Amino acid sequence: MVVEHNLTKEMTFEFKSRPRRLRKNSAVLSLIEETHLHTADFILPVFIHSGTDVEEIESMPGIFRWPLERLKSQIAFWVDSGIRGFALFPKISSDLKDSEGLEILNTTSLMYEAASILSELTRDFILIADLALDPYTSHGQDGIIGKDGDIDNDLTVEMLTKASVLCAKAGYDWVAPSDMMDGRVGAIRQALDQNSFHQVSIMAYSAKFCSSYYGPFREAIGSSKDKMCIDKSSYQLCPGNAREARRELVLDLEEGADILMVKPAEPYLDIIHWAKQNLSLPIAAYQVSGEYSRVCAASKLGWLDKDSCALESLISIKRAGADLILTYFAERVVELLKK
Repeated sequence: MVVEHNLTKEMTFEFKSRPRRLRKNSAVLSLIEETHLHTADFILPVFIHSGTDVEEIESMPGIFRWPLERLKSQIAFWVDSGIRGFALFPKISSDLKDSEGLEILNTTSLMYEAASILSELTRDFILIADLALDPYTSHGQDGIIGKDGDIDNDLTVEMLTKASVLCAKAGYDWVAPSDMMDGRVGAIRQALDQNSFHQVSIMAYSAKFCSSYYGPFREAIGSSKDKMCIDKSSYQLCPGNAREARRELVLDLEEGADILMVKPAEPYLDIIHWAKQNLSLPIAAYQVSGEYSRVCAASKLGWLDKDSCALESLISIKRAGADLILTYFAERVVELLKK
């Protein structure tokens, strides 16, 4: 549409630069775009449960809990679409939970059974085991509560160390300690090596912040009846502490982690950028449930476009420095990238 105006361009400007020349049209933009998303960037978090039905998670539209009988075919479908990394998260039946999370050491538990089923597939994908007690504890904390009422760091590390060996035996390629206990990466690396699992990698949740964005995830795994009110500030990072986050990243590198993760992603792009610029390991970022759900909710209300917001958010995470991105948008974005 041509808009008439009264300007006559009587003035002549001698601009030193005209950057808009490189934004002239889509052909130019595609040639000079600095950051690109690729299918290989993504790891898809997958929720599993012991039921028989596929269950949609109310607070995460389009995301489901998968029964074991459907898991193999669904993973195969995702692999065919181009996704190559899957992080499994179990919803454990409440009658199997206790104050210590002992179900994590049950070799017939959901996580280990899932790995056994997926071992039947041609392994052209990476299977990642979440190492944390919150799916297994009756109180929803990521650690064992000691006699003083606080989370007992060393007892928790002992439990996670034993579980890491069980995960390796079950067939997981990577273990991902997400608990934020002191010293757990070194202890897990030692246990894996002592049991000849030198090839099993550790993707450490190194800078995991005490965030308000985890609520939908807690619903997804059933970690607490009152999922919004679990206080994990005694082990997860204070949102205002960048130096402490850097320290945790360095410690996990020194203890033998193979990949370092920042979680959540978009609220902590500065931490991702620092890690990329200063550390020698691959950097992962977890675009968490709350980041996903807020876009879905705004889209449902007609306030935002879901697809374009998902792409923009993921671009920002990669531009900040993430080599790997865990995201619930993976399935949708892979389809968008094919267009």
